Amino acid sequence: MKYLCLVYNEEKALAAMDKSDFLALVGGHVAYGDELRQNGHLIATEALERVHTATTVRVRNGKVSTTDGPFAETKEQLGGFFLVEARDDQEAIRLAAGIPSAQTGSIEVRPIRDCHQLLAEAGVSPQEARASRMARPSKRAPS
Repeated sequence: MKYLCLVYNEEKALAAMDKSDFLALVGGHVAYGDELRQNGHLIATEALERVHTATTVRVRNGKVSTTDGPFAETKEQLGGFFLVEARDDQEAIRLAAGIPSAQTGSIEVRPIRDCHQLLAEAGVSPQEARASRMARPSKRAPS
């Protein structure tokens, strides 16, 4: 089963680290990714640029709007991810605990949902689902 391990850290804390500590943290991520790849668990891993480079995109009533920065202000920011293959939740958590940022921030572990399988179980093809969505005007949930 596939799991996404979302890596969160406080950007301010990372920026305050001295260079050698920061490079050791980054090197730890690279080395752990290599280890996961060698033992067949790693599907993909990437770091993200700093949060100030983010753009949030929304489409409402057919109109695209963008906002600089992330959707929500939080103490910790998403800084990267590890997409892993694991037997079950417990193994995914064990793999996530090895990510160096688990010691400085947090790792959110989430199972991947296969949307094609979800549609198949509902007896709907991707084309039918898309056509149905496109035919309906978008409705925003009340606040």
